[in-house]
Amino acid sequence: MIKTSVINIRLLRSLMALMILGLLAACSSAPPKDQSADYESAAPKAETDDLGNMGSIYRSGYGMSLFLDRRARQVGDIITVTLEEKTDASKSSSTATGKESNLGIPTVTLLGRGVTHNGLPVVNSSVSSDQDFSGQGTSSQSNSLTGSITVTVSEVLRNGSLRVRGEKWVTINQGEEFIRIKGIVRPEDIGADNAVPSYKVADARITYSGKGALADANSMGWLGRLFQSVLSPF
Repeated sequence: MIKTSVINIRLLRSLMALMILGLLAACSSAPPKDQSADYESAAPKAETDDLGNMGSIYRSGYGMSLFLDRRARQVGDIITVTLEEKTDASKSSSTATGKESNLGIPTVTLLGRGVTHNGLPVVNSSVSSDQDFSGQGTSSQSNSLTGSITVTVSEVLRNGSLRVRGEKWVTINQGEEFIRIKGIVRPEDIGADNAVPSYKVADARITYSGKGALADANSMGWLGRLFQSVLSPF
Protein backbone atom coordinates (compact mmCIF):
# COMPACT_ATOMS: atom_id res chain seq x y z
CA MET A 1 0.00 0.00 0.00
CA ILE A 2 2.82 2.39 0.87
CA LYS A 3 4.65 1.49 -2.34
CA THR A 4 1.54 2.26 -4.41
CA SER A 5 1.17 5.65 -2.72
CA VAL A 6 4.80 6.51 -3.47
CA ILE A 7 4.31 5.62 -7.17
CA ASN A 8 1.17 7.78 -7.34
CA ILE A 9 3.01 10.73 -5.78
CA ARG A 10 5.87 10.40 -8.27
CA LEU A 11 3.43 10.18 -11.16
CA LEU A 12 1.61 13.28 -9.92
CA ARG A 13 4.91 15.17 -9.63
CA SER A 14 5.87 14.19 -13.17
CA LEU A 15 2.54 15.40 -14.51
CA MET A 16 2.89 18.68 -12.62
CA ALA A 17 6.39 19.14 -13.99
CA LEU A 18 5.13 18.60 -17.54
CA MET A 19 2.32 21.09 -16.96
CA ILE A 20 4.77 23.71 -15.65
CA LEU A 21 7.10 23.18 -18.62
CA GLY A 22 4.20 23.53 -21.03
CA LEU A 23 3.04 26.69 -19.26
CA LEU A 24 6.51 28.19 -19.46
CA ALA A 25 6.76 27.28 -23.14
CA ALA A 26 3.42 28.94 -23.86
CA CYS A 27 4.19 32.07 -21.86
CA SER A 28 7.79 32.47 -22.98
CA SER A 29 6.91 32.92 -26.64
CA ALA A 30 8.66 36.14 -27.52
CA PRO A 31 6.63 38.84 -29.25
CA PRO A 32 7.21 39.05 -32.99
CA LYS A 33 10.18 41.15 -33.95
CA ASP A 34 9.33 44.51 -35.39
CA GLN A 35 10.55 44.37 -38.98
CA SER A 36 9.66 47.95 -39.90
CA ALA A 37 13.32 48.74 -40.55
CA ASP A 38 13.43 46.07 -43.25
CA TYR A 39 10.66 47.84 -45.20
CA GLU A 40 11.66 51.49 -44.78
CA SER A 41 11.67 53.62 -47.89
CA ALA A 42 15.05 53.94 -49.58
CA ALA A 43 16.14 57.51 -50.18
CA PRO A 44 17.94 58.36 -53.42
CA LYS A 45 21.62 59.10 -53.27
CA ALA A 46 22.40 62.72 -52.58
CA GLU A 47 23.93 64.53 -55.51
CA THR A 48 26.80 66.90 -54.86
CA ASP A 49 26.45 70.36 -56.33
CA ASP A 50 28.93 71.03 -59.07
CA LEU A 51 29.80 74.69 -58.97
CA GLY A 52 31.92 74.48 -62.10
CA ASN A 53 31.10 76.22 -65.36
CA MET A 54 29.60 79.17 -63.52
CA GLY A 55 28.38 81.76 -66.02
CA SER A 56 27.98 79.22 -68.82
CA ILE A 57 24.70 78.10 -70.33
CA TYR A 58 25.35 74.44 -69.38
CA ARG A 59 25.39 73.51 -65.71
CA SER A 60 25.95 69.96 -64.52
CA GLY A 61 23.01 68.45 -62.68
CA TYR A 62 20.43 70.81 -64.17
CA GLY A 63 19.79 68.97 -67.42
CA MET A 64 16.32 67.88 -68.50
CA SER A 65 15.48 65.20 -71.05
CA LEU A 66 12.29 65.50 -73.04
CA PHE A 67 12.31 61.82 -74.00
CA LEU A 68 13.39 60.17 -70.71
CA ASP A 69 11.39 57.14 -69.60
CA ARG A 70 9.98 58.04 -66.17
CA ARG A 71 9.61 54.44 -65.04
CA ALA A 72 11.51 53.40 -61.92
CA ARG A 73 15.16 52.60 -62.58
CA GLN A 74 17.22 54.14 -59.76
CA VAL A 75 17.48 53.83 -55.99
CA GLY A 76 14.72 55.83 -54.37
CA ASP A 77 12.40 55.73 -57.39
CA ILE A 78 8.80 54.86 -56.70
CA ILE A 79 6.99 51.90 -58.25
CA THR A 80 3.45 50.58 -57.71
CA VAL A 81 2.94 46.87 -57.08
CA THR A 82 -0.52 45.58 -57.94
CA LEU A 83 -1.45 42.72 -55.63
CA GLU A 84 -2.99 39.92 -57.66
CA GLU A 85 -2.44 36.88 -55.48
CA LYS A 86 -4.76 33.89 -55.69
CA THR A 87 -3.95 30.29 -54.87
CA ASP A 88 -6.16 27.22 -54.83
CA ALA A 89 -5.06 23.78 -53.71
CA SER A 90 -6.95 20.57 -53.10
CA LYS A 91 -5.95 17.01 -52.37
CA SER A 92 -7.86 13.81 -51.71
CA SER A 93 -6.78 10.27 -51.01
CA SER A 94 -8.54 6.98 -50.47
CA THR A 95 -7.16 3.59 -49.45
CA ALA A 96 -8.87 0.24 -49.06
CA THR A 97 -7.26 -3.12 -48.33
CA GLY A 98 -8.63 -6.55 -47.57
CA LYS A 99 -7.25 -9.96 -46.74
CA GLU A 100 -8.99 -13.28 -46.16
CA SER A 101 -7.32 -16.54 -45.18
CA ASN A 102 -8.66 -20.06 -44.66
CA LEU A 103 -6.68 -22.99 -43.31
CA GLY A 104 -7.97 -26.55 -42.96
CA ILE A 105 -6.47 -29.00 -40.45
CA PRO A 106 -7.20 -32.73 -40.73
CA THR A 107 -8.80 -34.41 -37.73
CA VAL A 108 -6.35 -36.12 -35.39
CA THR A 109 -6.80 -39.88 -35.51
CA LEU A 110 -5.59 -42.55 -33.16
CA LEU A 111 -5.80 -46.25 -34.09
CA GLY A 112 -7.99 -45.34 -37.02
CA ARG A 113 -10.48 -43.33 -34.96
CA GLY A 114 -10.74 -39.61 -34.46
CA VAL A 115 -9.69 -38.25 -31.08
CA THR A 116 -12.66 -36.56 -29.46
CA HIS A 117 -13.66 -35.16 -26.11
CA ASN A 118 -17.30 -35.22 -25.17
CA GLY A 119 -18.09 -36.00 -28.75
CA LEU A 120 -16.17 -33.01 -30.17
CA PRO A 121 -12.83 -33.11 -32.03
CA VAL A 122 -9.85 -32.24 -29.85
CA VAL A 123 -8.31 -30.07 -32.60
CA ASN A 124 -10.39 -27.63 -34.60
CA SER A 125 -10.47 -28.70 -38.20
CA SER A 126 -10.33 -25.19 -39.75
CA VAL A 127 -8.90 -21.72 -39.08
CA SER A 128 -10.03 -18.56 -40.89
CA SER A 129 -9.16 -14.89 -40.67
CA ASP A 130 -10.56 -11.80 -42.34
CA GLN A 131 -8.96 -8.32 -42.31
CA ASP A 132 -10.33 -5.12 -43.79
CA PHE A 133 -9.00 -1.54 -43.78
CA SER A 134 -10.36 1.61 -45.37
CA GLY A 135 -9.15 5.19 -45.07
CA GLN A 136 -10.05 8.48 -46.72
CA GLY A 137 -8.68 12.01 -46.48
CA THR A 138 -9.50 15.35 -48.12
CA SER A 139 -7.71 18.70 -47.91
CA SER A 140 -8.42 22.01 -49.62
CA GLN A 141 -7.10 25.56 -49.28
CA SER A 142 -7.87 28.85 -51.02
CA ASN A 143 -6.24 32.26 -50.60
CA SER A 144 -6.86 35.58 -52.31
CA LEU A 145 -5.25 39.02 -51.92
CA THR A 146 -5.99 42.01 -54.13
CA GLY A 147 -5.05 45.66 -53.90
CA SER A 148 -2.02 47.83 -54.55
CA ILE A 149 0.96 49.20 -52.64
CA THR A 150 3.55 51.75 -53.70
CA VAL A 151 7.15 50.90 -52.83
CA THR A 152 10.60 52.29 -53.50
CA VAL A 153 13.67 50.86 -55.21
CA SER A 154 16.23 50.00 -52.52
CA GLU A 155 18.97 48.55 -54.73
CA VAL A 156 19.90 48.20 -58.38
CA LEU A 157 21.50 44.80 -59.01
CA ARG A 158 24.35 44.24 -61.43
CA ASN A 159 22.07 42.66 -64.03
CA GLY A 160 19.77 45.68 -63.95
CA SER A 161 17.01 44.15 -61.83
CA LEU A 162 15.52 46.31 -59.09
CA ARG A 163 15.18 45.28 -55.47
CA VAL A 164 12.04 46.92 -54.07
CA ARG A 165 10.51 47.16 -50.61
CA GLY A 166 7.79 49.11 -48.85
CA GLU A 167 4.82 49.00 -46.50
CA LYS A 168 1.42 50.63 -46.10
CA TRP A 169 -0.40 51.14 -42.78
CA VAL A 170 -4.11 51.86 -42.39
CA THR A 171 -5.62 52.72 -38.99
CA ILE A 172 -9.31 51.86 -38.66
CA ASN A 173 -11.13 52.41 -35.36
CA GLN A 174 -9.27 50.34 -32.75
CA GLY A 175 -6.96 48.43 -35.05
CA GLU A 176 -4.15 48.90 -37.53
CA GLU A 177 -3.86 46.97 -40.78
CA PHE A 178 -0.61 46.86 -42.71
CA ILE A 179 0.73 45.40 -45.95
CA ARG A 180 4.43 44.78 -46.49
CA ILE A 181 6.20 43.58 -49.59
CA LYS A 182 9.73 43.20 -50.85
CA GLY A 183 11.29 41.38 -53.76
CA ILE A 184 13.06 41.78 -57.10
CA VAL A 185 11.52 43.32 -60.22
CA ARG A 186 12.77 43.29 -63.81
CA PRO A 187 12.62 46.70 -65.51
CA GLU A 188 11.07 44.98 -68.54
CA ASP A 189 8.05 43.95 -66.44
CA ILE A 190 7.24 47.51 -65.37
CA GLY A 191 4.31 48.88 -67.34
CA ALA A 192 3.88 52.31 -68.85
CA ASP A 193 1.96 53.38 -65.73
CA ASN A 194 5.03 52.53 -63.61
CA ALA A 195 3.25 49.50 -62.10
CA VAL A 196 4.03 45.81 -61.96
CA PRO A 197 1.78 42.89 -60.90
CA SER A 198 2.82 41.04 -57.79
CA TYR A 199 3.10 37.69 -59.58
CA LYS A 200 6.05 39.13 -61.53
CA VAL A 201 7.97 40.02 -58.37
CA ALA A 202 10.75 37.49 -57.74
CA ASP A 203 11.51 36.26 -54.22
CA ALA A 204 8.41 38.15 -53.08
CA ARG A 205 7.63 38.34 -49.39
CA ILE A 206 4.12 39.67 -48.89
CA THR A 207 2.73 40.21 -45.40
CA TYR A 208 -0.81 41.26 -44.60
CA SER A 209 -1.60 41.48 -40.90
CA GLY A 210 -2.81 43.83 -38.21
CA LYS A 211 -2.39 45.07 -34.68
CA GLY A 212 -4.79 46.25 -32.04
CA ALA A 213 -7.92 45.05 -30.27
CA LEU A 214 -9.36 43.23 -33.29
CA ALA A 215 -6.12 41.35 -33.98
CA ASP A 216 -5.82 40.40 -30.29
CA ALA A 217 -9.39 39.06 -30.29
CA ASN A 218 -8.49 36.69 -33.14
CA SER A 219 -5.35 35.32 -31.47
CA MET A 220 -5.24 32.30 -29.16
CA GLY A 221 -4.68 32.95 -25.46
CA TRP A 222 -1.75 31.61 -23.46
CA LEU A 223 -3.84 28.83 -21.90
CA GLY A 224 -4.99 27.64 -25.30
CA ARG A 225 -1.40 27.68 -26.56
CA LEU A 226 -0.47 25.57 -23.52
CA PHE A 227 -2.85 22.76 -24.48
CA GLN A 228 -1.76 23.02 -28.13
CA SER A 229 1.96 22.78 -27.32
CA VAL A 230 3.97 19.58 -27.80
CA LEU A 231 4.60 19.45 -24.06
CA SER A 232 0.93 19.01 -23.24
CA PRO A 233 0.30 15.53 -21.77
CA PHE A 234 -3.29 15.51 -23.03
